Amino acid sequence: MLVLFCVSLTEEADEPQGYVTFSLTNGPEYHISQISDAVVVARYLRAIIVLPDIRGSKTSDKRNFEDVYDVEKFITSLDGVVKVVKSQPAKLSARNLAVVKVPNRVSEEYIAENIEPVFRSKGNIRLATYFPSVNMKKKKEKSKTDSIGCLAMFGTLEPQTEVREVVDSLVNRLRTLSRKSNGQFVAVDLRLDILEKKGCHKNSGSKSCYGPHDIAQFLKKIGYDKDTTVYVTETRWDSSLDNLKEFFPKTYTKESIMPMDKKDKFLGSETSEYEKVIDFYICSESDVFVPAISGLFYANVAGKRIASGKTQIVVPASIPGSSASSGDFISHYVSKKNHFAYSCFC
Repeated sequence: MLVLFCVSLTEEADEPQGYVTFSLTNGPEYHISQISDAVVVARYLRAIIVLPDIRGSKTSDKRNFEDVYDVEKFITSLDGVVKVVKSQPAKLSARNLAVVKVPNRVSEEYIAENIEPVFRSKGNIRLATYFPSVNMKKKKEKSKTDSIGCLAMFGTLEPQTEVREVVDSLVNRLRTLSRKSNGQFVAVDLRLDILEKKGCHKNSGSKSCYGPHDIAQFLKKIGYDKDTTVYVTETRWDSSLDNLKEFFPKTYTKESIMPMDKKDKFLGSETSEYEKVIDFYICSESDVFVPAISGLFYANVAGKRIASGKTQIVVPASIPGSSASSGDFISHYVSKKNHFAYSCFC
């Protein structure tokens, strides 16, 4: 287990002035980064954070924070770091909120040059995080904001009670199905909608996405047998998954293992927010995580796993021979200890 938050966070802060507002978008792998950036910015500015809402890809896809995450956990975890209010004060409106773009993993220098002047002028700001890179490698030198980033990324967000219960029930079900492998299961981030996108297949000349057949071949060659339980981040079965199931009969989606009384709410809703959150936490808690797709989901699940000591993250590759050692494919985030999460070690 990592020992987090090495720098003291309890020094006396000035009385907060002004508000920082923002929304969580695009799924939990983005939420973690958006929360971190907002907390770092608010701490630097001595501002108050307004509890964010959660928005999907459509204008109508909007949820309250408490629909997905534990509000009290979020607020109490930031006690002494930044003040959080549950709702936007009536005096704030779109007219008096200056929108400021924030690069993921924002630095103090960027805040001082690009955000603080706007905040001092307008008094309140709305953050819009963008992602120039999905790289979560730690920087060569620790910065003053690392401890804040560690706390925000790994100590603030937890699913609300009902979501947590569903995640736990699915994890327990997978462990029950894995009796022949000592209760251990493999979670594979394998989303077919992303696999179909043109930009998925090449990354600097190398393959960055792997389909069901690729994953089946890879797992087989590094030593996994037919008794292995495999969880995939597809909600419902697709015929392309038959290639994986042929090698690994115990391959499951959310729909196949979720309790019947939970399906309407968590799989039948108009947005996919619940599905994304369930996938994120199952992949964070599985015995082995296999990111078939490179990107922020992989990077931030890796961070959650490293922070909780679950370092079995095996990255797929084409293997020319008939077999190989799984140890040769451990994520560089772990083998080189270059993930930002390692900055949280004391």
